[in-house]
Order: sequence, then C-alpha cells, then structure tokens
Amino acid sequence: MSKLKNEILSMTALELGSAISSKEVSVREAVEASLSQVEAREADIHSFVTLDAENALRRADEVQQKILSGEITSPLAGVPVAIKDNMCTKGLLTTCSSKILGNFVPTYSSTAVERLEKAGAVVIGKTNMDEFAMGSTSETSAFGPTKNPWNTGHVPGGSSGGSAAAVAADECFFALGSDTGGSIRQPASYCGIVGMKPTYGTVSRYGLIAYGSSLDQIGPLSKNVSDCVAVLSEIIAHDEKDSTSVDYDITALKNALDGDVKGMKIGVPRDYFGEGLDPEVASAVKEVAKKLESAGAVVEEFDLSLVDYAIPTYYTIAAAEASSNLERFDGIKYGYRTKEYAGLHDMYKKTRSEGFGPEVKRRIMLGSFVLSSGYYDAYYLKALRVKALIKKAFDDAFAKYDAILGPVAPTTAPRLGDSLSDPIKMYLGDIYTISVNLAGLPGISVPFGVDSKGLPIGVQLIGDCFKDDRIVRLAYAYEQMRGEFPTPKGGIE
Repeated sequence: MSKLKNEILSMTALELGSAISSKEVSVREAVEASLSQVEAREADIHSFVTLDAENALRRADEVQQKILSGEITSPLAGVPVAIKDNMCTKGLLTTCSSKILGNFVPTYSSTAVERLEKAGAVVIGKTNMDEFAMGSTSETSAFGPTKNPWNTGHVPGGSSGGSAAAVAADECFFALGSDTGGSIRQPASYCGIVGMKPTYGTVSRYGLIAYGSSLDQIGPLSKNVSDCVAVLSEIIAHDEKDSTSVDYDITALKNALDGDVKGMKIGVPRDYFGEGLDPEVASAVKEVAKKLESAGAVVEEFDLSLVDYAIPTYYTIAAAEASSNLERFDGIKYGYRTKEYAGLHDMYKKTRSEGFGPEVKRRIMLGSFVLSSGYYDAYYLKALRVKALIKKAFDDAFAKYDAILGPVAPTTAPRLGDSLSDPIKMYLGDIYTISVNLAGLPGISVPFGVDSKGLPIGVQLIGDCFKDDRIVRLAYAYEQMRGEFPTPKGGIE
C-alpha cells in the first residue's frame, strides 16, 4: 500500500480521476491514501476539525459502483475532497471553528457540496478555519491554529487555512474554501497552491454560513490551474435557492487552458509597489510580468486609484454585514447555550459571550457601531459610496486591460502568533485582495516560487466580472512556463 499510496498522493485531482476511470486505482484506495496521509500529518498541521473516515470509505464503495455502471462520468469522480467548515454538510458537524456551533449538525448540504457529491467526489472531512471566517491566519479558530505544511512555525493564511494546508500536505486532492476578502487566494499563496475566487454570483452561496453576504464567494483550492477549472466546472451553476446566483456559461473557462496569451493586455498597478511590500514578493510579480510578456502578452504599469481606501471600506462593510448575520446565534434555535442563566436576556448575553471568540466579538461590535443611529451615514453609507468608486476604478482599468497582475499579500507567511498580537497588522495584510471582493471580481493566486526562508510566494491575477476565463488563461500559461512546483519538505524554524 505504501508505494501505491505515495504514487496516488503525488497525482493531481484530474490525474487521479483518470486513474480511477481507467481502473488503475480504486476509489477506496484513493480515499484510504488520503486518510492515511491525514493520520500521518494531522498532529503537526491540524488541517481538519472533523474527519469523516467511516462515511468516506462507505461512500467510496458507492461511487465505485456508480462509476462502473456509467452513472457517474465526471473527471473528478472518486477523488477525495475536503470542505471548509463553514459550508453545511448533511449529517456532518459544521462548526465554523466556533464554540457557538460546536454541536451543530445540519439537515442539508450546501449547493456547492451537493454538486461535488453528485459528480462523485468523496468528502473526507471539514477543514479548520478562522472562527466564522474572521481572520487572515487560521489562528482565531476555537479548536486551535492550523500550521503551514512548508514550515509549521508559520501560519497557513486564512480564513481558508485548513483547506489550503490540507491540499499542500497531500491530505486531499482539492478543497473548497470561501473568500470574503482574500480568504482563498491568500492561504493558497502562503501554502504554494492555486486558489481562485470566481466572479460573485457564479457559485451558489446556499448553505454557506454567511460572514459578509455581499462579499462571500465559494471557490476551489487545488494543486494546479487545470484542477481548479475542473472543480469550477462542477460547482458553477445557477441556483434558485440563492437570490444572487447568476447563469454563467463555463465553456470559455474550459477553453482557456491552451496557454495562448498573445496580444492579451495586462496592467500592473504602481500603487501596489509602495511601502510594506516585501522586496522578494515585488520581484516575483515583476518576474511573472516578464514571463507573460515573453509569451506575447502586453504588460503596462498604470495607476489604480483608491487602493488606500480599500481596507477601511472593506472592514466597515464586512463588520456591518457580520453583525447582522451573526444575530441568529443566540442559543435558542441551534448551537451552544450557556448552562446557567437568569431569564432570556441573560441567556442571550452569556451564550454569545461564551460562544464567540475575541476577533468575532470585535467585528460584531464594530459592525453594530457603524450601523447604529447617528453613525450609519458617517461610516456605513460612506463605505458603500467608496465601494462604488472602487468598482468604477476597476471598470476604467478593464476598459484597457484584460487582467491586472499584482501581489497576493505584502509578505510570505508570518510566524504563528505575530498577527494575533496586532489585529491592525493582520487587517493590513489583506490590502491586495479585498478590492476584488468589494467589486465582485474574479481573482486567482498562482505559486511563483519560494523566498529566502523557503516559504512560498504567490502572485495574483484579477479579471473583470464574468471574464474568469481571461485570468485562468494567463495563470495556466504562466504555470506551463514555470514548470513543476516543489512540494513542502515540512520542518520548523
């Protein structure tokens, strides 16, 4: 099993799907290989909140029969997948890495999970995350931090850090994450994998436990761009259960994997290269620009205004939406309830005080403040106006360019504990990703290489709404030029 296990784990999701389809590998062998790797790595990395080994093996046998009978023909049939723990999974604990949902078992699955299961993917468990997706390091989880497989003294990023670490550590072949302000792209960059936030509305949010409803978007974390497109091809679809869901033709997305970028115009914002950007990250972006230029793309620097306003705008809007969305967790309907209380009001107060962690409380308080009478106009409405200006700045840029190239984060993965001691520093780490969510745009993070400390550097491509195929085309072309990306050797500083 050991040789077969190593051969299986070295495959991409599509390679494994092909091996299962051609009967070289059984679905059970694939799932056992993933579960064995989880057992070997979890003590160090802590990617998972809940592992569902028994059901995964039972499901593996079911899927095998459906593949043999021709009922399932998806290229991802039989491939083990991990799901971020803020997506509902029927009959499987869904906690948002919070004490307040520590006992919540949903009676239904989110649409994205349902669609993957219909395609024959096998869910092996739920991944750790920042509590209610609030954080950029996966350290605010009530169940303890996830660690970076490249160096366990560093964070994997967040809030989808568990999903990113699981893929990077070969514990699964791809994973689903959610991106509210960079929560797929930034951990993908820190962990040396591909992560994509598709255009807002293309993937249903039904069953995703909301943080900021106008910003949240489900997307894949994968080993390469081809796997990323394969996952999107399964989960992108109109859903009547989500009022923000749109019809989107994925044909162009599938056709984008040809490496041809001749004549494509790429803008590189000068504003992204100011104070705080690590020189090694800046150099990586410039190197990728040169590579794409050598393949026939046209690269220009330009000024993208309003970059400095993105962070205050994002945190005002996100916190406002969070304070509203998290009202439902009151100890009455589901989840945690305090044991001793005197009356209803005391029960609410104690349940929420005990159930939520410090970062979630901070954002609920901020959100309640900006929505309160007397401050609504001064903060929340003003943030909405700036959001519209940011969208217009991107519209102007995309009138000239097919895509925007820039960093994912100012630095590579910080050390564990560094960001928690300074929340403002953690918020500033989102400077290059949050505008994408404010404007509802697609963005993809692709690995470039490693820095002098041996930690991965990712670069980001941003596209116009519903032009996801353009950034995929550029990402795939760069990936082909870059060649094979190394795998984490592990260890700790």
